[in-house]
Amino acid sequence: MHVVATAGHVDHGKSTLVEALTGTDPDRFAEEKARGLTIDLGFAATTLPSGAALSLVDVPGHVRFLKNMLAGVGAVDACLFVVAATEGWKPQSEEHLRILELLGISHGVIALTKVGPADEDLVDLARLEIAEQVEGTFLDGAPVVATDAPTGVGLDDLRAALDDLVATTPTAVDHGRPRLWVDRAFSARGAGTVVTGTLSGGALRVDDELAIHPAGTAVRVRSLENHHASHLELPPGSRCAVNLVGAAHDEVVRGDVLVRSDQWHHTTVIDASLRVLDRLDHPVSRRGAHVVYLGSGEHPVRMRILGPDVLEPGSEGSVRIHLPRPLPLLPGDRFVLRESGRSETVGGGEVLDVAPTEKASTARPDRSVDRVIRERGWVDADELERLTGERRDPDVDAWVVDPGVLHQTIEGLRAALEDAGPMGLELAGLSPFERATTGLLGEAEIEAGRLVTVGAVDPLADHPFVAALAASPFVPPAPDGVDRGELRELVRRGDVIEVEGIFYAASAIGEAARLAARLLVDQPDGFTVSAFREAAGNTRKHAMPLLSHLDGTGMTRRRGDVRIAGPRLPAR
Repeated sequence: MHVVATAGHVDHGKSTLVEALTGTDPDRFAEEKARGLTIDLGFAATTLPSGAALSLVDVPGHVRFLKNMLAGVGAVDACLFVVAATEGWKPQSEEHLRILELLGISHGVIALTKVGPADEDLVDLARLEIAEQVEGTFLDGAPVVATDAPTGVGLDDLRAALDDLVATTPTAVDHGRPRLWVDRAFSARGAGTVVTGTLSGGALRVDDELAIHPAGTAVRVRSLENHHASHLELPPGSRCAVNLVGAAHDEVVRGDVLVRSDQWHHTTVIDASLRVLDRLDHPVSRRGAHVVYLGSGEHPVRMRILGPDVLEPGSEGSVRIHLPRPLPLLPGDRFVLRESGRSETVGGGEVLDVAPTEKASTARPDRSVDRVIRERGWVDADELERLTGERRDPDVDAWVVDPGVLHQTIEGLRAALEDAGPMGLELAGLSPFERATTGLLGEAEIEAGRLVTVGAVDPLADHPFVAALAASPFVPPAPDGVDRGELRELVRRGDVIEVEGIFYAASAIGEAARLAARLLVDQPDGFTVSAFREAAGNTRKHAMPLLSHLDGTGMTRRRGDVRIAGPRLPAR
């Protein structure tokens, strides 16, 4: 399936030609039929002589409805460019051609319409004018097919040219990341909310769980149609009518987008390239009421030129664009820029960065994935794919890392480990990036929550303070002269227990619990602090912290003035 959009000046016969090719009148509204003027997008389909399926998006030609034209050409593969032999090249012919170029469309066929009312000289003149106007554009060398829809002249030749066009136009690529820019939303009787658009990026299936952005409304695909035929699945490049569960039709508008939220970075700031049209009669600056057309949407934006103050007509530069609402975008997405105050198309370009980190004064955006990694240093591999559309295997754990930053992190960690000496480094004190690189040091290992040099002698093994505490479990000595850092590490390891500022050997807790169990044999209704203190041979200063620890760990329970057995009290 290929999607082709019409383009060309108003009243040059685009809709009449579409109806002649497909049997479907693309003008949907009574006002359009009454005025003989296309106002909004129209849709039709046909099967070409080769059997290839073709979807046609018919766009308005009048300048007043240019925003509707822009909503219809954002995701098409090619164009059917229409010029009337009776009138020749006109202002909207020129503007539509420039818009198609700005959107990156590179394939097309030219239909020279209304040759019936035109004499042979007028037709030849129109051909010469078309050749002159499209020279140097993507339509340079495109077939020009003379047609007259009311009489059927040239329609078979045009179908053959369209057949050749779809055969040479690349098909949409399935990246597994579907995105559908909504160009219509309505309520269908008995079905509920239906949205339509041209699908890109990936396939859609019935029962897919998606979201409508920018609102973020969660929806489910109830059914799928392509030109009134039901499907369980539609590939990218299809015109889709998607029946949704979870959103009312009046909650969805043209310019909204249907995606799987977790696959996209939703942004309000982008860096982009901007090519200014050479026929503009003034430079472009940050001043002005600028409007960006992205996907099927129209968005008033703030824009800053990166580098120079202005961009001259015919030049290209980089800009930073601030969108009014977050959109799921990727580098390579194309846009058109207009200035609403002057009501003119300024230029267009492609998105380069969907989450710029550099200040506007220093930013130098491009499409390079390596630049994105370099500017961030460490990037989660899933996030990198959302930012760039490219999947890279992680370098360290889940991260893709700039080589220079990774080297710097490893060397900094190695130096810190050397400075720490035999004690090593506490893992909890390292950054997530440093912890991720510990396995890359080679000469280091993790022991008891610390990063230490392989083969390093533990300076706290057989520490004399631990031995002194164990020798006097119930009347422990004060830690006079003990290094504070060593004492904290002994407590962290569990070799020493600190309770209310008193330090005990770990073994003292077990001994205190067994002492409590023995006291309860003789005093089953509970023992007092005095009884425990006398049995332990210590003072209230050392007895109370021990009893508090036993209470807190469930070995004893306090009942009034006595302690009774807790659920975790060991046998004596």
